[in-house]
Amino acid sequence: MDRINGSNIELASFAGGCFWCMVSPFAELDGVVDVKVGYTGGKTVNPTYEQVCSGKTGHLEAVQISFDPRKLDYEVLLDTFWQQIDPTDEGGQFFDRGSSYQTAIFYYNQAQQQKAEASKKDLAESGRFSKPIVTPILPASVFYPAEDYHQDYYAECPIPYVRYRAASGRDEYIKKHWGQAETNKKQDLRHRLSKLQYEVTQNNATEPPFQNAFWNHQGEGIYVDIVSGQPLFSSVDQYDSGCGWPSFTRPIEPEVINEKIDRSLLMERVEVRSQEADSHLGHVFSDGPLPGGLRYCINSASLRFIAKDDLEREGYGEYKALFAEK
Repeated sequence: MDRINGSNIELASFAGGCFWCMVSPFAELDGVVDVKVGYTGGKTVNPTYEQVCSGKTGHLEAVQISFDPRKLDYEVLLDTFWQQIDPTDEGGQFFDRGSSYQTAIFYYNQAQQQKAEASKKDLAESGRFSKPIVTPILPASVFYPAEDYHQDYYAECPIPYVRYRAASGRDEYIKKHWGQAETNKKQDLRHRLSKLQYEVTQNNATEPPFQNAFWNHQGEGIYVDIVSGQPLFSSVDQYDSGCGWPSFTRPIEPEVINEKIDRSLLMERVEVRSQEADSHLGHVFSDGPLPGGLRYCINSASLRFIAKDDLEREGYGEYKALFAEK
C-alpha cells in the first residue's frame, strides 16, 4: 500500500547501510511527514536488531518515509537517497559490512518503480562513478519498525551520532562524490523561497519590524520552519511583546531549537536556529513574561503558519491536542 489510511500521504522506503545515517537527510525535506527506521526485505516476522545484524533473516536496515506528494516529488527523495550512499558497493556500506547493510530502493507502486529505474539509469550514465551501480530496485515488503532506541538516533544522541558518521567514512565519501550537493540544495532553496525568506533563513538577515506576516497574527495554530516544515512554535505561547516581530514564550519542544552566541552588531545576543534545517529564526531574550521570563523574537520569514483546523490535513494532527478545550 502506497497511501496511508486513504490519505494523500504516500510511503517510500530506502536501504542505505546504517539506518541511523539515513534519517536526517530526509527529515529535513519540506513535505516529509515522518521517517522511521526499521527492517524490511526478509522473511522473519518481527525481527530484532540482533537477528537482522546476524544476516540470517534476510532483512536490510532501512528507512520508511511518509511524505506528501503535493509538496515533495518522489524524484527528490531518490536524489537524496543516491547522495547518501555508495551505490557501487554490494557488500555493505562504508565500514558496516554484511547483507543487512546493503543498499536498495523499495517501490510501492508502478510509478515509483519507473522513476527509480530512470533515476538509476541516469546515475549510471552520468559518469560520476567508475564502477557499476549495484543498488537493486525491489517491490516493497513488510516494514518492521526498529526498536525505540534506534528511532531519531541522530537527534536523541547527537554527539555519538556525529562521531559515528565521521568515523564510518560516509561523510568523506559524500563530500568526494557529491561536492556540489550543498550548492544544489542552496539553488533549490533560492527557487522555493522568496528572496526575503532565503536571506533570513540562510544568511541571518532580519526583516523589518511591524512589516511582516505574523507580528500581530491572531489565528490559532502552529508555526513551522519554512525550510523543513519542522514544528517550532504554537500560538498558545505567542504574545504581543510590542517589538514588531512574532514573539513566543517558548518553543513547542526545547529540542527543536538550537542556540548560539551572536556577537554581530557590536553586541552579544543569543541566536536561535531550527534543529533540523539549521534555519536562522531570530533571537531569544530574557525580558519575557513570567514564569519563564523568555521572549523568542522570531522573523516571520522563517515561519509558515498552519491553522488549527488544517493540522490533520497538513500532517500535523498530533498537535491538535495543544488546542483542546479545557
